[in-house]
Amino acid sequence: MAKSKHRGIFLRNRIYWIRYAGLDGKMVYESSGNEKFKDAEALLIQQKQSIKEGKQPEIRKISNYTFKELSEKYQSWINGRQKSARTKGYLIKQLVERFGNFPIRRFNTVIVEQLQTDLMNRGLKNSSCNKVLNVLKHMFTKAVEWEMVESETLKRTRKVKLLRDDGKRLRYLSTEECQALINACDNHLKPIVVTAVNTGMRKGEILSLKWDNVDLRHGFILLDVTKNGERREIPINDTLRITLQGITRRLDIPYVFYDQNIGKAYQDVKRSFKTALRRTGIRDFHFHDLRHTFASHLVMAGVDLTTVSRLLGHKTLTMTLRYAHLAPAHMVKAMDILDNTLNGKFSSVGERLHDANYTKTIQSAEAR
Repeated sequence: MAKSKHRGIFLRNRIYWIRYAGLDGKMVYESSGNEKFKDAEALLIQQKQSIKEGKQPEIRKISNYTFKELSEKYQSWINGRQKSARTKGYLIKQLVERFGNFPIRRFNTVIVEQLQTDLMNRGLKNSSCNKVLNVLKHMFTKAVEWEMVESETLKRTRKVKLLRDDGKRLRYLSTEECQALINACDNHLKPIVVTAVNTGMRKGEILSLKWDNVDLRHGFILLDVTKNGERREIPINDTLRITLQGITRRLDIPYVFYDQNIGKAYQDVKRSFKTALRRTGIRDFHFHDLRHTFASHLVMAGVDLTTVSRLLGHKTLTMTLRYAHLAPAHMVKAMDILDNTLNGKFSSVGERLHDANYTKTIQSAEAR
């Protein structure tokens, strides 16, 4: 036990505790739940002030909750709040299998690091390992808010850094592959894939899309609540308009895409999507990659990254920068405008465009 810096404050297992006389004169021992001396000191002053005023101080008591208890509360909390609740539920189930009734107040950096190591040894990609740790860390963030554990436990779990993810997946289809995939889709799947390719919407957003959110008159799809919790407007191009107009709409079903046999929205189209891929011979491709296909072809067509970011519903431009390398010719032109402005090498950008060496540079960039 470290030497106390203040009478009535002492350390116990790295946590500062306070000691003071209650209204009945008996000594009260209370955990500050913190490793910082100043926080414990502030709590002691607060409790002593309550005693002086003749009030019984409210002592915060934290029960010894298990990880399973936290997981149940957390799962209940994310249901209906987060679009990714189903995916997170799978990760939470894996964590419960590992930790079960282990007390959450006993979590520390070593335990979380060992989890990370075991996930890596199982052959999981860095991105997959990071998803598990992100869920775990957020669970402890909520646990502190719900007063199920001290804030110091959260700090210990947060000390474990996420793995570097250099191999971010960016798989997209060529124009020919895209058309081949659409042609290979069954009738129920074809409009879903066309919507994905022409809007960049996530699978969950597409399958839950309602006619109330489709404005064919003005040419927009309005998404009120997205994965990021923000409103998004997506323009409807001619191809998508024709596709949507060709869908049989039932007044008793609010969803755009639904199973005609049961009259309910599709929960998933994984099986039929795999069948279409098998027919075309396209490999290493997932439904989410249709979103990458949408963004990649926009960038290659010269659309600026800010616009692409808004269409995708990215919160920050950083998430969209993964597509930047697909627009080399576009960036060469941008740098030439700067060259012309600062250095005045050419009287106009138009003159530069007719320069033989410049044309060769652009063609080389576009060919990459």
